[in-house]
Amino acid sequence: MESESTLLLFTFHFPLNISRSHKIMPKMTVAEIEAFYAALFQRDRFRFKIEEVAEGSVRIRLLYHEFHLRPGGTISGPALMALADSAMYSLLLAMIGPVPLAVTTNLNINFLRKPAPVDVIAKAEMLKLGRRLAVGSVTMYSDGDDQPVAHATVTYSIPPR
Repeated sequence: MESESTLLLFTFHFPLNISRSHKIMPKMTVAEIEAFYAALFQRDRFRFKIEEVAEGSVRIRLLYHEFHLRPGGTISGPALMALADSAMYSLLLAMIGPVPLAVTTNLNINFLRKPAPVDVIAKAEMLKLGRRLAVGSVTMYSDGDDQPVAHATVTYSIPPR
């Protein structure tokens, strides 16, 4: 009996996933986010393309270019970090609307496999969306491969409105 109550306490105090019944519907479309970026940022050097905005998630593509390569012919870590950050910012914009002063407060990335010299696709999902902080998970894949090459958790600070 004692071990059952301990297990219940652990389960109660460690909810890792967002409840699927709590839906986070987008407030901006792909076209609206792209227009926001075009108006406020110089994005040409990063070469990202937002492919999909969905309930609580976005998919964004880093378009392959040789300047993303590092010695050895693989996509560089800094390019993957920029992709993870851009995916999370795009997700935040999609979920709360245009907030130019939201900033990254933490980005933790794990490089899992050598990415091929092709487009890299990032799938970002919101883990927690509060009034002041948003936490997301970003998984990155080489185009045409279903095995992840990197995974990041990213936290954004949301300014008061």
